[in-house]
Amino acid sequence: MRTDRVDHIGIVVRSIEEKLDFYRSFLGLELHGIEELSERGLKVAFLKVGDTRIELLEPIRSDSEISRFLEKRGEGIHHIAYHVDNIAEAIEKAISMGFQPLSKEPSIGAGGVKIVFLHPKTTGGVLVELVEGKH
Repeated sequence: MRTDRVDHIGIVVRSIEEKLDFYRSFLGLELHGIEELSERGLKVAFLKVGDTRIELLEPIRSDSEISRFLEKRGEGIHHIAYHVDNIAEAIEKAISMGFQPLSKEPSIGAGGVKIVFLHPKTTGGVLVELVEGKH
């Protein structure tokens, strides 16, 4: 298992609409769409920056993991996502090396890609997302 790029950086915001002016007008980033993931209780917006993207995460329910993050830590960086070619292989390797996936099976993320998160207690304090597929 090897990664060849940062897929995206996830940033929690209270309101995507309120933050878009900074990312689009000030930084000049191109919006690649907004998607609601109702089963996860969040709305996401992807903005292209070079060879990677910024993912803005807005809670749409008070019981979502993003709502809890926002309450505890406020707005800011939530995770770094790395692209992998084979997520099943990546999960196996993570477990064999002592890194703790938050689930043993990948789930479906924004854009229909396969994702899994690695617990920050095992990755040096950073929530790491592994992503298989193209957005």
